[in-house]
Amino acid sequence: MVQYYNAPLDLSFAALSDATRRGIIDLLGQGDASITSLADKFQMTLTGMKKHIQVLERAGLVVTQKVGRVRTCKLGKRGLEAEAEWIEAHRKLFEARFAALDEIISELKREVSDE
Repeated sequence: MVQYYNAPLDLSFAALSDATRRGIIDLLGQGDASITSLADKFQMTLTGMKKHIQVLERAGLVVTQKVGRVRTCKLGKRGLEAEAEWIEAHRKLFEARFAALDEIISELKREVSDE
């Protein structure tokens, strides 16, 4: 079996597959935040939040900076253009297939009504 592998897309989609990590991205879109404040907002342990942040960092979606004892998170400079292009290409593919299916169904309905 041939497997398609695209590391950046795989990392991004894996990171974004979790609702908490998507929520973190949403919050960081409003401004930088410490890991502690993020953990408080999501009512989770600091260790749990650090793991989520590590996944987002590996995907390049979040960067962190430690100043003193505080680690601050912000959105990474890498956007989601490649991911958006991949989704759009597949959305068009599905739309074309559904349009063809709609045409087949309409044709079958016409045949049934002609009988």
